[in-house]
Amino acid sequence: MQSRSPASRTGRPRSAAADAAILAATRAALVELGWSKLTLGDVATRAGVAKTTLYRRWAGKNELVVDAVAELFDELRLPDRGSLAADIEGVVLQFATILARPEARSGLMAVVAESTRDDALRERIRASIVDRQKRLVVEGRHRAQCRGELPPETDPAGSARTIDLIFDLVAGAVVHRTLVSAEPADEEWVHGFTRVLLLGLAGAAAESAEG
Repeated sequence: MQSRSPASRTGRPRSAAADAAILAATRAALVELGWSKLTLGDVATRAGVAKTTLYRRWAGKNELVVDAVAELFDELRLPDRGSLAADIEGVVLQFATILARPEARSGLMAVVAESTRDDALRERIRASIVDRQKRLVVEGRHRAQCRGELPPETDPAGSARTIDLIFDLVAGAVVHRTLVSAEPADEEWVHGFTRVLLLGLAGAAAESAEG
């Protein structure tokens, strides 16, 4: 696993196994202890590494927890189900399943709350989680364009704005549904959400009336 730490260091190569153990231990500690009681010392003990090993990789708890949560979202894959609507439903269901995990829920809510007082942490969340997962939107749009479901977009600036908007709509809706409203993002909800996303409010309402 590559380091997401902002500063590069020389010396002995990092151990991927140690990184994986540390991030897993961080998620376990979040569930058991909560944000306020989690310490790097506890994480080091759980991971079976020296505390100095953590500080060589992460500057503090904020950065460590962001990377521990980001690793969960890196599990997301865009399935090829044959249509844009089906692909969206597949990845949204995966996203909701990850958010339902206690370690994802605890970690994401904690770092977002902390980031309201920490600009550097907010930027790390953007780089490690938000920007990394926009790959799914890029892949999905390209696949839909190749199928002829979406028109090609030749303006790079306009394309970037569209990608941002799509990501914000999907991520915002699912996070609000699962973490704020504490309601299930089940197949029925995801199907309805996808219909509104693709058709708009008027189109979705007209389709429902015809059906």
